[in-house]
Amino acid sequence: MKLVEMKVNEYLDVLKSDAPAPGGGSASALAAAQGVALVSMVCDLTLGKEKYAEYQDVCGEAKTKASDLYSKLVASIDKDTEAFNLVSAAFKMPKGTDEEKAARSKAIADGTLVATEVPFETMMLCAEGLKVTEMIIGKSNPNAASDLGVAALNLLSGVKGAWLNVLINLPGVKDEAQKEKFLAGKKTIVEAEALAAKIYMEVSAML
Repeated sequence: MKLVEMKVNEYLDVLKSDAPAPGGGSASALAAAQGVALVSMVCDLTLGKEKYAEYQDVCGEAKTKASDLYSKLVASIDKDTEAFNLVSAAFKMPKGTDEEKAARSKAIADGTLVATEVPFETMMLCAEGLKVTEMIIGKSNPNAASDLGVAALNLLSGVKGAWLNVLINLPGVKDEAQKEKFLAGKKTIVEAEALAAKIYMEVSAML
């Protein structure tokens, strides 16, 4: 069964067990999915309301972007665990002959690359989610302003958590060009932290 098809308590039971996956990567994607879900909710609480007529266009655009990000982040919840399982399976491959050792090494390298790409992509989605959140600060239903602050916190958790999962897999990435691409993600962390802090302060000032 896919993680996203589980009941909340079922997912949490698996998460807290001694099973190595799902782990921090899937949890990061879930946190981020919650963040953009909250953005969608605030948009829905604004759209179609005559008293918020001036915010219809921006909230309509934000809702479209948030919905797309939501679908991708939900998919990342399972993709992260699937990537871990790929690496785990590679390590269990036979290594009795030179051919088997070569096949095993390649499978480990290929799996590790996927296991690094998935959280890296999650990071980028989270960063985009923070930008969408910022779009409607002060331009949406003020009664749901606090939800945008919580959205930013969830998205920041997602981006920083995903970054940790990039870092832990990075030593196993053999392709130097790919490794440099992943390392460039540190800039995304700095930008996300600054934007999330800005959103949080602006929301706090509205309450």
